[in-house]
Amino acid sequence: MMCAARAAQRGRQVLIIDHATSLAEKIRISGGGRCNFTNRVVGASNFLSQNPHFCRSALARYSPQHFIALVERYGIRYHEKTLGQLFCDDSSQQIIDLLVQECTDGQVDWAMPVKVDSVGRADKNRFLVRTGHGDFDAAALVVATGGLSIPKIGATDLGYRIATQFDLPVVSPRPALVPLTLDSETLSALAPLAGAAFDVVARCGDGEFRERALITHRGLSGPAILQISSYWQYVCATGHPAPVRLDLLPDDDAVDWLAEHGDSNALLGNLLGEVLPKRFAKAWCELHGWERPLKQIGAKERKAIAEALANWSLAPSGTQGFSKAEVTLGGVDTRALSSKTLGALTQPGLYFIGEVVDVTGHLGGYNFQWAWSSAVAAGDAL
Repeated sequence: MMCAARAAQRGRQVLIIDHATSLAEKIRISGGGRCNFTNRVVGASNFLSQNPHFCRSALARYSPQHFIALVERYGIRYHEKTLGQLFCDDSSQQIIDLLVQECTDGQVDWAMPVKVDSVGRADKNRFLVRTGHGDFDAAALVVATGGLSIPKIGATDLGYRIATQFDLPVVSPRPALVPLTLDSETLSALAPLAGAAFDVVARCGDGEFRERALITHRGLSGPAILQISSYWQYVCATGHPAPVRLDLLPDDDAVDWLAEHGDSNALLGNLLGEVLPKRFAKAWCELHGWERPLKQIGAKERKAIAEALANWSLAPSGTQGFSKAEVTLGGVDTRALSSKTLGALTQPGLYFIGEVVDVTGHLGGYNFQWAWSSAVAAGDAL
């Protein structure tokens, strides 16, 4: 819709073809129904891609401030949560209505719900899209099909199939911003604690996030885990997976904390229960075999405890998959696209925007901003 409105308001004749029965469902459900529509500060470091510089051009030319100005022009009230995240005060439907009105102002045509049967060339200068409601041809085709995340609202691999059909490479899609699962041994100790949440610093590869972690019946979730899951997937894609490491005392140096309590007759689990959820602290100590009073634990073992507190190493067994993933890592290879227009370098008139491209944002409004920025880049080029 953003791309269509931009192109149509420049005088282009535009048709949106959408197979969904409910418009912009991913916007509607986002942010708990209030749509985290952007972040105040967005840069290339907030995204994962095999080409980390690819997103710079589009983000610079259509920044969060541009979209915020559009939201304000429509009188949509919004608020800022932690880390620059912006949400509607009322409903995500307001963002959908904004986009629909922008399309209406540009006299965009709609074909919805319409299933796409095939995409090809009508001739060397035009594309042909065959559907159950007739055939459509155009000089330009924009693919904004999203990724594979949340299939229950209609996610498909159509965008990747179109790219492959036109000989464009695709970086293998993986679930991202997704809960992690754990091996049976670790899970047996932690699963009874489902619902316990606590602040951590989560690390993997080049990623580091200070946010909440949450124990679930299948493993770990919460903002810190969702964030680091993308980096864990990225590292796994190299064939050399690295563990996820959690600092359980993000506000303290673990060595100093243990030294402060060194003469205590209290069990380590009870002491940790003062800074972590009590049940989790007890289970964590049981998992490692540290169930004695701290005073009875020698220097060598204390060093191991300090290391485990600062760098609790977990090897996830996997993720909860695309059904629980907020976005998709990977997608149409950016090496095949222009960073200025999002157009395919070898296929004039063919564009890929948003989540279908190998640009994946952090949690916090970044993926929506990439959607707006990439859409404007293509819309201004049509």
